[in-house]
Amino acid sequence: MSFCLILLAAGKSSRFNSNLAKPYHKIAGKTLIEISLNKSAFFNQIKKTVIVYNIKDKKNLEKLKLKNIKFIKGGKTRQESTLNALKYLIKQKNISKVLIHDAARPNFSKKLIESIIKKMKTNKAVIPKINIQDAVKQRFESGQYEYIVAKNRNNLFLTQTPQAFKIKEIYNLHKNNPLKYRDDDISLYMDLNKVKFIEGEKNNFKITDKSDFDNLKNLYKSNMSVGIGFDVHRLVPKRKLYLAGLKIKSKIGTLGHSDGDPVLHSLTDAILGACKMGDIGEMFSDKKNKFKNIRSTILLEEVVAKIKKYGYFINNIDINIITQTPKIKRYKKEMIKNISKLCDISYNKVNIKGKTTEKLGLIGKEKAIACEVIVSVIKHD
Repeated sequence: MSFCLILLAAGKSSRFNSNLAKPYHKIAGKTLIEISLNKSAFFNQIKKTVIVYNIKDKKNLEKLKLKNIKFIKGGKTRQESTLNALKYLIKQKNISKVLIHDAARPNFSKKLIESIIKKMKTNKAVIPKINIQDAVKQRFESGQYEYIVAKNRNNLFLTQTPQAFKIKEIYNLHKNNPLKYRDDDISLYMDLNKVKFIEGEKNNFKITDKSDFDNLKNLYKSNMSVGIGFDVHRLVPKRKLYLAGLKIKSKIGTLGHSDGDPVLHSLTDAILGACKMGDIGEMFSDKKNKFKNIRSTILLEEVVAKIKKYGYFINNIDINIITQTPKIKRYKKEMIKNISKLCDISYNKVNIKGKTTEKLGLIGKEKAIACEVIVSVIKHD
């Protein structure tokens, strides 16, 4: 099955009460848009992604520098925005199904997507829902009086996104029934008995106001863990010097089985520790020839890709580089830029400090370089 994803981010965010639209607010350095995209990227069935945006937010969207994404201008309503995306997608080849998702609902799990995709093999539409547990009442106005009518909770439920459909069917429903649309795409279906409802997730709530956003941040904090990394290498002649992935001009370099980059080695160890995945020696043994003189950037990229598969992303990095020479200050900005790219986090979430040992010991005598790193990671699901 080939799916496309429509990520709706064209709302006005009026209830969020912020000059910056909801989808562009960040949690742990990632916007709500990026969080949803990162999760959907795990699914090979999703062949194409469309983001529907508000023209007022164009500059904020461009700042994200997203790749392989089709951007489509939104309409005045959610339905117009969805139809704009469907008009584009209906012309694309080899796509039969569509996932429609709100950017303001980023806390879905990959397990939920897996279930939706699986159920779409035998259903025309698959919708996650959650039952209502609280008492629900409806207010009516009749002249000067207001009546409160209690509802039977067993017959009520809430629908969530992402919602999955056969693309031709949902396109025709949008095109032919503009006045029947309410607040989500499933409301276009006249007979809900033909729709497959699956169990949704309580944590997959929609962010409407600041309190919702704070609740999401607290959820992420509860899924945070920390790791520590340390590495030290001798400085010897006739070796290249790599620090934080940068080649440093020097008459001496670090001795090691790989390129001997103590910054990236300790960073890699810290990430693995935070994710409870062992250490760099277990993953890249110095007894294997394939790692001989390998660049540490390659090892770090492999680890970052691996932790993403398990739902982790890096929250922040704090680094101490302990060396008498070279002076770290002159390279700091470039190092941070390189690490932020390698670890897929914001530049301002990386901190580097240069330290010396006041000419004491092997480091003080310019015979070694050490590095220590603390990393925090957050698990998506």
